[in-house]
Amino acid sequence: MISSMTGFGSAEGLVGGARASVEIRTVNHRFFSPNLKLPSAFARWESEIREVLRQKISRGHVTLTAHLDRGEASAPTIDEGRLTAYVTTLKDLKKKHKLVGEIDLATLLRLPDVIAAPSDEIDPDSGGALVEIVSHAAENLSAMRKAEGAKLAGFLLDRVNAVEEKLAHAEARAPVRLREHHARVKKSVDELLGAAAIDPQRVALEIALLADKLDIAEELDRFRSHLSAFRDTVRSPTGEPVGKRLGFILQEMLREANTIGSKANDAPILDDVIAIKEELERIREQVENLE
Repeated sequence: MISSMTGFGSAEGLVGGARASVEIRTVNHRFFSPNLKLPSAFARWESEIREVLRQKISRGHVTLTAHLDRGEASAPTIDEGRLTAYVTTLKDLKKKHKLVGEIDLATLLRLPDVIAAPSDEIDPDSGGALVEIVSHAAENLSAMRKAEGAKLAGFLLDRVNAVEEKLAHAEARAPVRLREHHARVKKSVDELLGAAAIDPQRVALEIALLADKLDIAEELDRFRSHLSAFRDTVRSPTGEPVGKRLGFILQEMLREANTIGSKANDAPILDDVIAIKEELERIREQVENLE
């Protein structure tokens, strides 16, 4: 089953007693291009996270965002012991030096180390739990990419069928066009030569050589072979990335279409070639979305 490069996956769980959530988004890119947005507490496990993504995702621009929620433990704390010591010291100084004025709470809270910011530290042994959450998010992402890939596969096969119909139309026209060209050339030769003596076998040979240059049978056969390879690749059950392979096959089909158009030199066949190239462009736009 083929996969799209566009998708989203998320997962959450406990890491070192705190709740962690991970979101992964992917969009088109020629290569594997990860971008990690981690809280400082998770920075030490960045390489492990990248490796999980590399194993799960072959191609695409990957944005992973992680959040850490410590709940109540994340709120700043007041060191009551230190606060009490400050109050005692200030009262003693006030009495000793006969100072006036009240000791207010706002002043006390501004004193050094009375309010302690939450620690960013996470248990160093919690990396496995974080990697597991990332792995689950990547699996959810893969499921969405495969579902989107299935939709794209249906579209691509429909477009390939449309290309094959136009190709069959051009193939049916090809022998008719050769006969018409043969008759037109023979008539022109007869009009030019009139009653002059000329070897009819030589005329027939020259016409045959010219017709061979205009013959598109080989191009049609190769085109059909590419269509078959394209279908087989889209339907591949291996689950391996196929985007680049489909892109290469598409290039070959476009090359054959151009050759057919240039060799045919026939208005009806050129109409079919233009329609084929339009379909190939639609296919190309969607192939760029595949992993």
